[in-house]
Amino acid sequence: MGLTNNDIFKKLRVAHKLRDDDIVKICALVDFKVTKSELGAIFRAEDHPKYIECGDQFLRNFLNGLIIHLRGPMPPKKEKKPEKE
Repeated sequence: MGLTNNDIFKKLRVAHKLRDDDIVKICALVDFKVTKSELGAIFRAEDHPKYIECGDQFLRNFLNGLIIHLRGPMPPKKEKKPEKE
């Protein structure tokens, strides 16, 4: 069938050795609030009654926060001066 958002999220968590606290802080970098209980539900097995599917918005915000966490904030863009003719 392919990878689900939950699978991708789990693999990123393991690859970067992230704990729940780390993920909460990473999501806060992009003003996305998430709780540890929500993370627990996302990382559960699919057949568990409290399993929650990781949505596209959730994964997108986590990835944007992870970029900031790893690279730092994006530097401000410089304004281009108009060229003289």
